[in-house]
Amino acid sequence: MTKPLALLGFAALLMGAAPPRSPEAVAEAALKAAPVFDGHNDVPEQLRERRKDVLENFDFRDTRGTGDAKAGVAAMMTDLTRMRAGKVGAQFWSVYVSANLTEPQAVLATLEQIDVTRRLIAKYPNDLQLCLDSACVASAQKAGRIASLIGMEGGHSIGGSLSVLRQMHTLGARYMTLTHFKNTAWAESGTDAPTHGGLTAFGVKVVREMQRLGILVDLAHVSEATMADALATNGPPVIVSHSNARAINNHARNISDATLKRISANGGIVMVNFYPPYVVEAARVWGAAREAELVRFKALHRGDPAASDAALAAWGKANPMPRGSVKDVADHLDHIAKLIGADHVGLGGDLDGVDATVAGLEDASTYPALFVELARRGWSQADLEKLSSRNMLRVMKAAEAFADTHKNDPALENETSF
Repeated sequence: MTKPLALLGFAALLMGAAPPRSPEAVAEAALKAAPVFDGHNDVPEQLRERRKDVLENFDFRDTRGTGDAKAGVAAMMTDLTRMRAGKVGAQFWSVYVSANLTEPQAVLATLEQIDVTRRLIAKYPNDLQLCLDSACVASAQKAGRIASLIGMEGGHSIGGSLSVLRQMHTLGARYMTLTHFKNTAWAESGTDAPTHGGLTAFGVKVVREMQRLGILVDLAHVSEATMADALATNGPPVIVSHSNARAINNHARNISDATLKRISANGGIVMVNFYPPYVVEAARVWGAAREAELVRFKALHRGDPAASDAALAAWGKANPMPRGSVKDVADHLDHIAKLIGADHVGLGGDLDGVDATVAGLEDASTYPALFVELARRGWSQADLEKLSSRNMLRVMKAAEAFADTHKNDPALENETSF
């Protein structure tokens, strides 16, 4: 103990007060009282890409051996052992499918991803429990299990059909990200060319039907115009399942201060992501430089993709991506909390959905390091508990209450597409 801290502790004892707790103790107490409720994890995508959704001989208790160094394939970031170490008490599993699929293909693939997620949860009944509402989250945690919820990533997953949306809800989907990296016919993405300036009339209808059903509206990936249109429906609180603050990193995936304030007024939550290009401005700039080099190498090596790939690999080796650290993620949380309050922050690490994370938050075991960093910065135990799960549970309860109020409303309809 340093001398000033020792004197402070001695003075506190003389005054009859308990000595101040260490950041580690504050973080530990917060996570014990309110385990992490992460908003976005892509294990289902890994099951699809690595195993074609075959769970036979897959051991989710330890996935550290799933990599292949010779093939350049990294090990998975998530398993039950590391989730326990990371104090994860609830997880939204993303049933992402590629936005490059046709809509009928996307619907089929999403059904398969929901199926493999439910089968994975059922395979580990002592550790995981499928949950469809906030009450289940609480009961699962009380029973010592990790509450497992399903989120759809991208409106292409419903194939432009409110009927399909309702069936996805029946199967367990409890949030939907309105777009992924491409526009849909009814909603504009933040990383695609502007087309319809936010939500179309049908897009507003999708949002309203989600609200009626109790499916959380997720504004990750969407354009600022789409965010504004979704918030203008004046429904229950929204979520942003894995995005950061644009004031710190100017990526199109991140959220401006003006929109952060609108999300606060809506009662929503912004769940911060660990992917360096969304966290660290230097990594975003690096990504742009890499894209430029890719175009250049393709032009220099026309008709020889192997040479182009080799040149890009050499460039990457000589110019590694700036990864940043846990402190950079804490900077985003600090900014959001100072701007709109600690009632509106959460965590959506995007683990197993990205090829790299900031240093110190490499896998599902590392969440406590972020809480220690924030405690060092003066975050109280109460605010850390809000960040870990209390905010997310509040938003879920509000969405459930809204749906309950509207449970007798008629379903919104659209004509079939074929």
